Amino acid sequence: MPLAAPELDDLTIAQDAVDPARPWQTVVWDDPVNLMSYVTYVFREYFGFPRERAEQLMLAVHHEGHAVVAEGAREQMELHARAMHEYGLWATVREAPR
Repeated sequence: MPLAAPELDDLTIAQDAVDPARPWQTVVWDDPVNLMSYVTYVFREYFGFPRERAEQLMLAVHHEGHAVVAEGAREQMELHARAMHEYGLWATVREAPR
């Protein structure tokens, strides 16, 4: 006798689905290793931020413990996080808040 597949209600399926249009974020976290000047350099070098914006983000990392440095498609945010790791910074990817 074949086993029947469990039924899933539409609400469960809708809650588990990922909205591809929803933005994701790359978050850089504070660490005890990297100098503030180096973090500013990375933000300018990799993202092309002007000095003022790079310093604002670096200060957020330093004082608040983290900063959102980019927002967009998940795949792109994962590439940014990987690049931050290659520079020696701690970074993660998360869904942008609604």
